[in-house]
Amino acid sequence: MKHSGKHLHIVSFDIPYPANYGGVIDVFYKLRALASIGIKVHLHCFQYGRQPSKLLEELCHKVYYYPRDVSKSQLFLRIPYIVVSRSAMELYHNLLNDEHPVLFEGIHSTFFLSEEKLQRRKLIVRTHNIEHEYYKNLAKAESNIFKRYYFYNEAAKLEGYENILSKADVIASISPNDTSYFNERYKKAHYIPAFHAYSKVNSKTGKGTYAFYHGNLAIGENDMAALYLVDVFRSSPLTLIIAGSKPSVNLRSAVQKRNNITLLSDLNTRQINELIMDAQINVLPTFQPTGIKLKLLSALFNGRFALVNTPMIENTGLEELCTVADSESSMRDAMNRMVRSDFTQLDITHREEILMENFCNRTNAVKLAGLIY
Repeated sequence: MKHSGKHLHIVSFDIPYPANYGGVIDVFYKLRALASIGIKVHLHCFQYGRQPSKLLEELCHKVYYYPRDVSKSQLFLRIPYIVVSRSAMELYHNLLNDEHPVLFEGIHSTFFLSEEKLQRRKLIVRTHNIEHEYYKNLAKAESNIFKRYYFYNEAAKLEGYENILSKADVIASISPNDTSYFNERYKKAHYIPAFHAYSKVNSKTGKGTYAFYHGNLAIGENDMAALYLVDVFRSSPLTLIIAGSKPSVNLRSAVQKRNNITLLSDLNTRQINELIMDAQINVLPTFQPTGIKLKLLSALFNGRFALVNTPMIENTGLEELCTVADSESSMRDAMNRMVRSDFTQLDITHREEILMENFCNRTNAVKLAGLIY
C-alpha cells in the first residue's frame, strides 16, 4: 500500500544514524520503511554528540537538527530531565508551519505534545518503554550512588509526567506487555513491533564453538546481566565471549578470574554481527522487563540457538524460538543440551516464518500508516 504524497513529522530524541543502539535502531528503520511506502518524512532530531547525516537527508523530505540542552540546571525542574532537555522552541515553530501529523519518538520528545496549537493535528507517540519502570530498574542495577539517585528521581518525575500521553491520538507501543499497560490507562495503544535491520534470517547451520552475550556495558542492567553470566559459566567447559562498550571494573575483575570467559570492548556493528553468527548459543538474560530488547531480534535473525530468561521473552511472540531458563543451574543444563545440537535448515525455516509474520518492517510500516492516516 503506497501513501505517496502523505507527509509526516517525526520528532526523534537523538540523531538516528548510525543505527547502533536500541532506540535509534527502531527510529531509523521505521523512517526508512515509512519512506519506502511513499511517506515524506520531516525528521526533527536532537543533537548531542552525534553528527548530521547525509543518509538521513537522502531518506527524508527534510531534516532539522536542534541542540539538546544538557545543562545541570535542568535536573532541578519538575519535568523529567529527558523531556525538558529536548524543548527547543525552534522545533515548536517548525511543527506549526503546516498541518501534517506528528510522531513523537519516546516520551523524551513530547515536551510540546500538550500545546493547544498542536491539538488540531493527528499526534502519535511511539513508546519505547514504560519509562518510569525502566528508570526504576536502572536505579536498582546502578552501583554509583549519584547515578542511582538521578535514576530514582527521574523515575518519580516520569511517573507523574506520563499522563501527557492522554493528549496523543495514538500510542504506538513496542511490545504486547507495554500495549496492555498503556491501554489500561489511556485506551488508545496499538502494538507496533520494533523496526530493525533485517529482511531475512541470516543464521548459519551447523555448530559454533562458544556462547555469546552482547550489550552496552555502561548501562548497569547489562553489566548486571554480564556478571550473572560470569557466575553461570564458572564451571562450564563452554567458552563465553562478552562484548560491549565501557565494562565496569567489577566485570573486568570477575572475567580475569575465569579461563573460559573473554571480554571484548568497543567492537563495531559488523564485528558484533560476526560474533552473533558464529556462536553456538546467544545467551541473553535481562533483569529489565519493559519494552523489547533489539539485541534479541539481532540474535534471532543472525544467530543459532538463543538462551534467555523469562523477562527477555515473555509476551513477545518469540517464545518458541528461544530456550528459557530462569536459574543458573537450569541455564547450565540447557547449555549442555544445546552445545551437542546442530542448528538445521529446518530451524531456520521455522524461525523465518515466525519472525517475518511479526517483525516485517514493511508490514508494520503499513500498519502504522493506517493508524496515522
